[in-house]
Parts: sequence; C-alpha cells; structure tokens
Amino acid sequence: MPANDKKAKIGVLGASGYTGAELLRLLIPHPKVEIVLLTADRRAGKTVADVFPQFAPYDLPALRSIDGADWKAAGLDLAFCALPHGTTQKAIAALLGAAPATKAVDLSADFRLADLAAYERWYGHAHAAPELQKEAVYGLTEIYRHKVKAARLVANPGCYTTCAQLPLIPLLKAKAIDPDEIVVDAKSGMTGAGRAAKEEMLFSEVSEGFHAYGVGHHRHMAELDQEFSLAAGREVIVSFTPHLTPMNRGILSTIYVRGLKAQPQDLHAVLLKCYAKEPFVHVLPFGTVPQTRHVRGSNMTFIGVAADRIAGRAIICSALDNLTKGASGQAVQNMNVMLGYPETTGLEQVALFP
Repeated sequence: MPANDKKAKIGVLGASGYTGAELLRLLIPHPKVEIVLLTADRRAGKTVADVFPQFAPYDLPALRSIDGADWKAAGLDLAFCALPHGTTQKAIAALLGAAPATKAVDLSADFRLADLAAYERWYGHAHAAPELQKEAVYGLTEIYRHKVKAARLVANPGCYTTCAQLPLIPLLKAKAIDPDEIVVDAKSGMTGAGRAAKEEMLFSEVSEGFHAYGVGHHRHMAELDQEFSLAAGREVIVSFTPHLTPMNRGILSTIYVRGLKAQPQDLHAVLLKCYAKEPFVHVLPFGTVPQTRHVRGSNMTFIGVAADRIAGRAIICSALDNLTKGASGQAVQNMNVMLGYPETTGLEQVALFP
C-alpha cells in the first residue's frame, strides 16, 4: 500500500477494450492514483489517443505489449486486468509471481468460480492457476467488503450477476424468498459483448431488434448459482435469460420471486434496511421501478420492488451501467477498499441524462 502522501502506481492490462476505456475515464481524475502502465497487444506502440481520441488531452503512457513485461521493475501497487476470458489466469500468475506485493483486480471471469471443476465444465478448459484461485476473493463489494480489504487478488463480478445479486442476496440471507422460484430476465446494452469486431454485432444486425441469447446455458448461471447458494445456505439453481438490446450501456433485470411468509412490502423493507448506508445502491420507494437511463455513466445500482397481481409474489427490477458498476466502476470501488482509500473516491459521478 502506498504511503498516504504518494499516489498508487496503477497498470491496466487490456486497455483498448470498453472496460479498459471506462477504467481510464474513472482513473484519470482519481486523486490517489497514477497510471503508469497500459497494455494492449493488438494496439501496442500506439498512443491511447490513437485508440480513444477522448483521452488526447491527458498525459498517459503509450500502449505496450504484455509479452515480456518486467513486472518487478514496473513497481505497480495494483493492476487491473481487462483481458479476454481464458487469458487472464496465466497473465496474473506471471504478474503476481514476479511482483508478489502487487495487488490485482481481474475483470474477466477467470477467477470468479471457486470450484475448479465447475470452471472447467462451464468454460471448457482446465484452470491455469489453481493455487491463485484459492486466494481469489469474489469482489461484490457490498457483500464481501471485509474480504476485499485484505485481498491480493479480487475477481470482479460479472455485470449481469451484479445486477441480480445485489437485490437477491439480502433476501436469500433473510430467508424471505423461496430459493427454488427465482427467475431473472435480464437485458444488456451492446458494450456487454465487447469491442472485438463480430458480424452479429454490426449495426444493421442489431438495430431495431431485441433478442435473447445463451438461452438455458449462459456462463453467468454458474456465478449466480455459486453466490445464491452461499447466501441461502443450500443449493440454488436459478433461471436466468439474458437479452441484447440496441443501446450502448445499461442492464435492466426484471426478477420474479415468491415470498416465504413475506409480502412484497416486507421484501422491500429488507432491502431498504440492508442498503440504507451503502453509497452505490439505492432502493426506490415501494412500487417504483428504475430505468437504465437513471444510472447511465454512474456507479449506482437502483432497485425497485413491486407487488405481483398473484398473492405472495413480487417483481424486483434492478438497473446499473454494465461498464461502470457492472465492471470498471466496481473494479475501482474494490481498488479503493484494497488500498485503504475512501470507497467512493473517484466514483461520485452523477448519472448522465439525457
């Protein structure tokens, strides 16, 4: 941890993607950090302004390849890893092996699943850093803050999973809902699919349309099952369907639950009490539901609870920005906790509207 009067030296591995750009947007004005290393293999040798012109006014290091990086000489206090799934385990193993005092926040899915067999089953290959997995802390900050504080390696949660877990984990812990009757119907903006060129992501392929994908078998199901089972103290298998919508940012989850001797107003009361002092989770008045535009560009999650017309059932809506609270904002939030800074530092942006 840097001394109080010194800025932390920060690296961003995989800085040319959407989450990398969002990290830069949040870290440039952050008063406690200095960006000293940026990697982007396909764009190595270019300036950040070549890739993201919005960063032209800022003095940032040139993009370089991660291959052959001298991690010990880099002297990083913390590295954000925004590399593709399946490539991060070896990269972080090399980093922490050469510079064990460095901390890391991984934005991929490579360290989210504690069960190595489950990881192999869902991702199709063996885990490449099983010893590191043992120390990785799941970084849903509001739930695991005390563990994040002491962690060297934090696995940042997925965007869909964050949007579903924040409203549901307190209810499962309170045994207020039936764990066997949870349906998560989620919609995400296009940036959730990443920045790589893909035919199915062309404008003419996705505009004026709306579709489900990963139906019945999406990798985030394993992450949801893991965390919901821990919260409930028993196995939970959730029904989850993601959808792609033609907008840039945002996730809206519509969640259907059945109360266990609890009315919808009681579920609302549980969430209101749980998040009363949380800076980045806001529970709306009962019967009010959020919209993605209410959280765009911010690190906020908005949660609303409404009664279903079927007695005993409730509809919960949660919204967040998939690039901010769903990825890079939560990563910076975790960094603040890991480095001993006030948790809200650099993250107090009000949502953009319109």
